[in-house]
Amino acid sequence: MQSAKDNFSERTKDYARRVIHLYSALPKAAVAQVLGHQLLRSGTSAGANYREASRARSKPEFISKLGNSLKELGESEYWLELLSEEKVLPPSRLQPLLQETSELITLFVLSIKTTGYQTARCR
Repeated sequence: MQSAKDNFSERTKDYARRVIHLYSALPKAAVAQVLGHQLLRSGTSAGANYREASRARSKPEFISKLGNSLKELGESEYWLELLSEEKVLPPSRLQPLLQETSELITLFVLSIKTTGYQTARCR
């Protein structure tokens, strides 16, 4: 049986590969390339940050790195939405990756909460 750690590692790496393939398929127009480059950076960074988290030396460091992955996934979601809304690629081409982004965000949020992270309350 596969551990949650292995599943996250494989899933974030697969996500990065999907982002790379999407970037490679983008039109060469300036807008597509600028948005795509931003997605490429954030989409591949999520897995790299998770890899760092899995090697954390402390719980706070682990939570921090998971938070970095979550931040990069949120940014990836933004770039994917812009690519879709600006019709750089058909929304149907982007939807599966947007769905995976949403699922990964949910998993990272749950992992951070499970680890014991307490959000600061605004007063």
